[in-house]
Order: sequence, then C-alpha cells, then structure tokens
Amino acid sequence: MKVLIPIVTLTLMPFNLFAADINGHDLSLFWGIPFVGILLSIALMPLFLSRLWHHHYGKIITFWTMLLLLFALYAFGLQTTVNLIAHAVIAEYIPFILLLLALFTVSGGILIKCDALSTPKQNVTLLAIGTLLASFMGTTGAAMLMIRPLLRANRNRNCSVHTVIFFIFLVANIGGGLTPLGDPPLFIGFLKGVNFGWIVMHMLLPVLLSSLLLLTIYYAIDCHYFRLQYGHPPALTSASKTKNVKIYGKNNIFLLIAIITCVLMSGIWHSSVSFTVLGTHVTLPNLVRDSLFIIITLISILITPKQVRAGNEFNWEPIIEVAKLFMGIFITIVPVLTMLRAGSHGALAPIVSLVTNTQGEPINSMYFWLSGLLSGFLDNAPTYLVFFNLASGDATTLMTVLEKTLLAISMGSVFMGALSYIGNAPNLMVKSIAMQNKINMPSFFGYMKWSICILIPVFIINNLVFFILC
Repeated sequence: MKVLIPIVTLTLMPFNLFAADINGHDLSLFWGIPFVGILLSIALMPLFLSRLWHHHYGKIITFWTMLLLLFALYAFGLQTTVNLIAHAVIAEYIPFILLLLALFTVSGGILIKCDALSTPKQNVTLLAIGTLLASFMGTTGAAMLMIRPLLRANRNRNCSVHTVIFFIFLVANIGGGLTPLGDPPLFIGFLKGVNFGWIVMHMLLPVLLSSLLLLTIYYAIDCHYFRLQYGHPPALTSASKTKNVKIYGKNNIFLLIAIITCVLMSGIWHSSVSFTVLGTHVTLPNLVRDSLFIIITLISILITPKQVRAGNEFNWEPIIEVAKLFMGIFITIVPVLTMLRAGSHGALAPIVSLVTNTQGEPINSMYFWLSGLLSGFLDNAPTYLVFFNLASGDATTLMTVLEKTLLAISMGSVFMGALSYIGNAPNLMVKSIAMQNKINMPSFFGYMKWSICILIPVFIINNLVFFILC
C-alpha cells in the first residue's frame, strides 16, 4: 500500500508540474478522478448503498475532496494547494451558497395556501407562472417559492413525480433563460459586457419554444395520470373546485426583492477597493453583497412567524445537503475546468476541437451541445465562461459577428442544466423538498431517463430551428 500511493500520485502528476500555480496545459485526465468519484457517488450510492449514503454522504464527499487535496499537496506544495482551496471556497462557493441560503430562507417564509386540488390545467398554470418568475427572481428563488404550493395542490394525486420533474425542467432551469437575473451563466455574460437587451431579445424565442413544448408534453402526461385516478369525466368534489388563495409571510416578498437588488448591484457597482485573502481577490461590491445576503437571511428568520414556516414544512436539510455536496464539487471541479480552459493545449483538447471547423470557424451546433452537455454535469457558470472565451472572449464581437455562437453557448449552458440533478443547484433542492413531502423521486439515473427521453428531443428541435435551418 505504501508503494502504491506514490505510484498513483506520480500517475496523476504531470512531470514538470512543481510550479507556483496549476497549469491546465500540463494536467492529465487522472486529475478528474475525484470529481468523477463524487458524480458516481451521487449517482450510484443512493441506489445500492442508500443507508450508508443517507447517513454519511458528507463524509463520502469529504473523502473525494481530500483525495484531490492530498494529490495537489504532493504535486504542487502547500501554498498552491491553499490558494486552490481559497479560490474555490472564497471566490466561488461562499457567494454561491450565501445566495442559495438567502433565497431558500426567504422563500420558505412565504406561505401560499390554495384550497383547490390540482387539475392538469391548474398544474400547467402553476408551472407557467414559475417559469416566468424564474427569469426575474432567478431559478433558485422561483423554484423555492413555487415548489411548495405545487406540492400542496397535488397532495391528493396518486402520481406527482412527473410534475416535480417537469418543474425542475422548466422552473429550475429553462425559465431562467430570459434575463441575466435568471441563471448564473447569463449573469456572467452580462458582467462580461453582453447587453441586457441582447439577452432578452435573442433568448425570448428559445425560451418560449422550449417552454411551450414542455408544457404541452406535460399536459398530455398529466391528463393521462389524472384520468387514471379520477376517471373521465373526472369525479372531483365541490371542495376541490374552490380557489381561495391566501399568502402569509408577505414581508418576505420585500426581502426577495432586496436579494435581486443585491445581485444587480454587485454587477453594476464597480469599486477600486479590494482585498486579497489567501491569494484570492475579493472586491468591495461582492463583499457587501454577500454580507447583505447574511443580513437578509437573519432578518427573514426573525420576522417570519413560526406558523408560516411550519405551514411550509420548512427545515434546513435541503440547503445542508446542497452545501455539503457542492463544497466537494466546487473544489474537485477545479482541475477539470482548468483543463477545459487550456483549450487545444490541454488534456480535453479533443472535446474543445469539436466546436471549430477546418477553416477555424465556429460550429454553432457543437457549441450548443458541448456547452450544454458539460453544464449538465459541471457548474454551468464556469462552463459558459470557458466557451465564451473560446469563441472570442469579446462581448461586442459575440453580440454582432458571432451572435449565433453566443446564442448557442447561452442556450446550452442554461437549458441543459436540467439534464441531471447536479446540473443546477435548485434541482437537488427541489428533489430534497419533494422527498420530504413523501414523493418517491427517481434516482440519479432514473431522473436522467426522463431528461433524456423528454429534453433531448426538445433540444434537437432547438438545434434545428436556431442553428441548422436558420
């Protein structure tokens, strides 16, 4: 065993890699093993070792994370390893989890009660409202606000799994494609100089087409399950037809607006004041934004009546699960993204080369599929940035000469986060809340059966309409 560890470490370590920083040109594919290990753990252990995973998933994620850090410590030294952790945690993870925490806490303090039981039309209406809200309050905010009313409306339905799955497709992902506020990749593009109006104008038709297709498919499926349970015509009681809607915890709506304002502020406000923490650059706007997220979270906890959170069956387990899983993902994903950023000079060059033809021109269809498929399993914001820089890196050029390429990257990064549970943070949170509400959600691969069978045909249509026929 003592001999095996150095051998494995040398296999992971490129020959001339004792540099101050990690160089993506020199990394081998073996550096992706811890990240793949986390993915496979999330996918397989709930299926085959469910008790072990449920009680010890944090420790399992820690194992894969520590494996990477030990290899990095051996290969790069202490300073580079500390910088790697600091950048992943301070620059990426903390802003990510604080935003999710604020949205989760605030939306959990808004209780929407409706006497009506679900019908296919009512479910489609709720999904459509959530999809629209996602572009203005973010996929996480809309998902956390709308999932509980949707589950409550479907409380007497025998089968609600398909409703939650389509909710993830639409509200937690595709609905966020209309504005920079909707999903992190588009916000990254906005910060890089892509106009707010350009995003709205070019993403409107793709979002509309995808949403209409999915809502139509959902309506047909939901009608089928509805008829199986209630017969045709459905035998509903008079009580199920009432539509009294009551909203509690309304003060949290203002806090929700405050969160959106903070996100916008951090993108618009530029300051020369900055700090360096363990080699990581922290700007004043981002520090203020993250501090405000903490304050908003605490205010929501203090002002929300306990009865409101009890009515939502609110607890902290979904955000704790996401926090643990994504801590490991954010750290172990660093070598993978570094190899991607190395472009044609890195270990992932065969993948990167697929997006350019022999004349050096971008292949927009491949930009759509590759940025999308990678976003389904990697963090979609860095993936967007990798392909953004690969295409040109200049927002003006991408909005004019290469507008189809930018559209392809935007659509792929936002839409295909719905392909897996880890494609976008709200996916896992919605799954966790649904399971707490006694809905038997599919496994990692079980969910992907749905996403492949339903989403891939929709994405093929998108590809034909926007990148091949046009």
